[in-house]
Amino acid sequence: MKIISMIPARYSASRFPGKLMQDLGGKSVIYRTYEATVNTQLFDDVYVVTDSDIIYNDIVKQGGKAIMSQKEHECGSDRIAEAVENMDVDIVVNVQGDEPFTEVASLSKLIEVFKNDTNREVDLASLKVHITDWEEINNPNTVKVITDQSGFALYFSRSPIPYPRDKEVAVKYFKHKGVYAFRKEALMDFYRLPMLPLEASEKIECIRYLEYGKKIKMVETDVLGVEIDTPEDLEKAKKLWK
Repeated sequence: MKIISMIPARYSASRFPGKLMQDLGGKSVIYRTYEATVNTQLFDDVYVVTDSDIIYNDIVKQGGKAIMSQKEHECGSDRIAEAVENMDVDIVVNVQGDEPFTEVASLSKLIEVFKNDTNREVDLASLKVHITDWEEINNPNTVKVITDQSGFALYFSRSPIPYPRDKEVAVKYFKHKGVYAFRKEALMDFYRLPMLPLEASEKIECIRYLEYGKKIKMVETDVLGVEIDTPEDLEKAKKLWK
């Protein structure tokens, strides 16, 4: 089973333009993420896939591997799919470019899902984290996920799911972490299939897989990490790096 990691990287970002090229301990955020992913030693290859000459050159000049996108893409999955279309790989793991503290344990859990999936029931696997803070549960920037009893995703939403009509019910809330492991064929199906209304409404790309009947296995982790979405997040990351 050939397993690679792809790190999609756009230079522009609505909340923090150029965030991936910000300095973190003497290197860019995107290179720190690439370096951390390589250092897990979980992958046969690791690539940054980008639409930016600045990011491409930053990775390559330091001896890393990068691929330039040939087309415009609205989401990371499409960017990765274009890059892997002609590659001989089985599993593709999408690591977010703004998470320089990528660690082994969570990624290992995702890979194990496919190693144990002898019946090939799983199309992709992703991470979830238990959250209890009501401000975060109600925050539309936090994507929530609910699953069935076997851990397969039922739905993702920016709204609180389940809705707490009865607050006495002991229900857990989970945040979706945007780290995915795909079977290559599921990723290519995503690339070729049009966006449907639920994905368009919520602006959550993994909903497309559910709308077309794909099975997403959710894996719980307690590692929150640091996602660099704002200048304040970058300052937190710098303190953690030290």
